[in-house]
Amino acid sequence: MNKLELSKPTLIMLYGYPGAGKTFFSRQLCEDVQAAHLQGERIRYELFEEPRYDNQENEIITHLMGYMTEEFLAAGMTVLYDVNASRVSKRRILRDIARKHKAHTALIWFQVDMETSFARAAKRDRRKSDDKYSPDITRQAFDELSSKMQNPERTEDYMVISGKHNYQTQRSAVIKKLYDMGLIDPQAAASKMVKPGLVNLIPNRGRVDPSRRNIVIR
Repeated sequence: MNKLELSKPTLIMLYGYPGAGKTFFSRQLCEDVQAAHLQGERIRYELFEEPRYDNQENEIITHLMGYMTEEFLAAGMTVLYDVNASRVSKRRILRDIARKHKAHTALIWFQVDMETSFARAAKRDRRKSDDKYSPDITRQAFDELSSKMQNPERTEDYMVISGKHNYQTQRSAVIKKLYDMGLIDPQAAASKMVKPGLVNLIPNRGRVDPSRRNIVIR
């Protein structure tokens, strides 16, 4: 299957509660769009046999993610930054990196209520590919992480998708946004967007009487 290639390198950022579906979406989007998928938790598990999730470890992951992001953008590649861009300051740093390499940015806000998000996060199954690198999370840890999140501000350019929708619907919204940004040509965008079903105006059974019409055109 041919992947969409954006006309200019773009840094795609994600925002949402743990369990909102960010990594699930990212993995599938990278099957449709040509992009480097930088998955923070996977990098953590590659580096540390027993992750501690302390400040020092987090700083190492952040530094490495930033370095890899710069290298890919400098090479003209789109990057999907699969770490929760939960703070305004974090998003500002990422936008500065993109600006340095003349790349576009796109922020995707996954909106799901807290209870649904926690239920998903608490039931992660390491046997599944999308959950393989996800850490176990307690209610206390979830609440602490959520309390530190800063919703995108009005001055930030972002798109909102529902974390409860299926991937095809989410993809359509993101592809449309990228098209509106001038990063995808119309024909390529149309091929990846959900198309509404056609309404059949002809009866399925019986003969059609052309003298009987339900639509009058004046």
